[in-house]
Order: sequence, then C-alpha cells, then structure tokens
Amino acid sequence: MIPIMVEEKPATRNRFGQPIGFAVPDWNARAAPSGAPIAGRYCSLEGLDAERHANDLHAAYGEAQDARDWTYLAAGPFASLEEHRDYLRAESAKRDPLHYAIRDSLTGKAVGTAALLRIDSANGVIEVGHIHYSPRLQRSRAGTEAMFLLMRYAFDALGYRRYEWKCDSLNAPSRRAAERYGFVFEGIFRQAMVRNGHNRDTAWYSIIDQEWPLIRSAFEHWLAPENFDSDGSQRQSLRTMRESLAGAPKP
Repeated sequence: MIPIMVEEKPATRNRFGQPIGFAVPDWNARAAPSGAPIAGRYCSLEGLDAERHANDLHAAYGEAQDARDWTYLAAGPFASLEEHRDYLRAESAKRDPLHYAIRDSLTGKAVGTAALLRIDSANGVIEVGHIHYSPRLQRSRAGTEAMFLLMRYAFDALGYRRYEWKCDSLNAPSRRAAERYGFVFEGIFRQAMVRNGHNRDTAWYSIIDQEWPLIRSAFEHWLAPENFDSDGSQRQSLRTMRESLAGAPKP
C-alpha cells in the first residue's frame, strides 16, 4: 500500500490547554447526492431504475462462469429475471443507499452497479458500496472510471470531506481494489455484522479531502487515452501514477 502524504495541521488547543481538532471555519452541511446522471469517457452513471436496467444487468451478470461474485453481497444470485427485477425495484426506491447503474459508453448497456450510502451530510462523510461489476466491467477502463466519477462527484461537486470504503475483511479482491484506488486502510471492526449466516469482520478504508487532489490527478492521468497501447493495455498502473505524482516537485 502506498502511504498518502498530507500536510499536517498545526496543533490546536482550547482555553484549558487541551488538544482539540483543527478548525474547520465556515463549515456547513453538504447536499445529499441527487442521483442525477454522471457522464464519463468510458462509462456513465445514472440512478438505478428496475424497468430500464434489469434486463441488461441480469444478462451481464449471467455471463459469469459461477456465482462467486455474489458471495460478499447482501442479496442474490437471483433465480430469474423477475426476481432480480423485484430486488432492483425495491433498492431503486431508496435514497440511502442511493444506487447507480453503470452504463458502458461503447455498448450503451448497463453492466454493473454501485451506490453512495451512509450519507452524513452534516459532517461531509459518504461511503461507496454495493459495488457489483459484471464480467463485462471487471478489469476495464470503464470500471475504474466509474469509481473515479463517484469520488469526483462527492469531493468536487458536493464538497464532502471523507469518502469511505468498507468490505468483508476476507474479501481480498475488494481490499485490493480499495488500495489500488488510493484508499487508506484504517483497521478492522471485529464481528461487525452477521451476513448470510456468517460472521463478518469489516475492513475500513477512506480517502479524505486533503488526499483527493493527488488521487484525482492520478485517475485523470491513468484514464487518458494515451496511457493505453493499441491492444488496450495500460502503459502505467494507477498505483505508479500516484507514486510518480507524489514524488514530483511542487510548483
């Protein structure tokens, strides 16, 4: 994992000489995410709608060789399209979590979902979760861009201070993804929940606003068309981009 270096705030003490957190002047509660469409180069995100997205999503998830992608999710797999549609209909009615469908720009098809949740507007804290990528989206530029678009929306458009990622501590692919995207590991919440009849210890990760400019720049460099060769393979990894930018002299 690459440590994210941020500028340390000067120590603050109150009138009793006790250490307290640094000042956040003129702070106001942030708006909740609206679910409005978010456009990118390789994909776009739009509020989940069972009638518009169920057919695409059910077909895309059905291309997986087995059901292992459902292991760490709260629901599914679904035996039929109608069962899947009913689930999506119920989830799309919620405002927290606020679910998005991820639409591939080349095919126009919905190929995955993600959500913003545990929305704490008063403190500027928000989490990304309920991430489910079909085989069409996994290990793709569109899949990486979808995560970038949600981060950018939270930090730049809404002005949140903290962006969280949580997953089962045993979910190695999710933990690798969090670290690849630049999240900082914060610890394990032991016996945090019972999921599908099994214990779940939850791994916590976050990005804070001080770290965001470097992470945003790395995503922008990685997603640029010139970072990919004629076969579509990356020239530099996202991790390498962050390392390079972190080591670059400041203007």
